Parts: sequence; structure tokens; C-alpha cells
Amino acid sequence: MPRFHAPGRYVTGYLGDIGVPEVDLPMDFSAWFEVYLSGRWWTFDARHNTPRIGRVLMAQGRDATDVAITTSFGTTHLRKFLVWTDEVNSATLPQKL
Repeated sequence: MPRFHAPGRYVTGYLGDIGVPEVDLPMDFSAWFEVYLSGRWWTFDARHNTPRIGRVLMAQGRDATDVAITTSFGTTHLRKFLVWTDEVNSATLPQKL
């Protein structure tokens, strides 16, 4: 029996807290994967395992090494990094010309 291999890619980005209950913890970068099936890319998230909105895609690659947020050698300390996300109603966005 022939084997079918769907193309897939590892995705890293930011997943805000839009549409989910607030928690008193800092948000963090996230990762998910996408699979090309039936003519389009489908998003899957093994960590959250539920549909979410507000994904901010930063990079796509074969694995986590391809799309590392940072690469450092030796001791490093991130002092501050803030990301704000807001839900935008697509009906109020200007239409493309």
C-alpha cells in the first residue's frame, strides 16, 4: 500500500490571551504545527488542543532549530519583552483595492 506524506511545518510565534479566561501569569512565546491538506494549510496546536484566535506568526521551518526565537552562547538574561494583542473586527478593516 503506498504511503502518503502530507507536507508539514513547525511554526513559532506569539499566542495572546484573546478569547480565553485571563490568568495572572506572563504570556509566552508559543509553537504549533501546520499541515497542508486538501489545498490549504491547517493549524494544529498540541499544547492547547483547542481552537484559538490571535496567533502572531513569527517564523516557519522544519523544526525548532530552524525557527529559534534567539540563539545565544553563554549566560543571557532577558530583562523585558512586552507584546500587546487586540482583537480586530474584520468587518471594520478597509477593503483591499
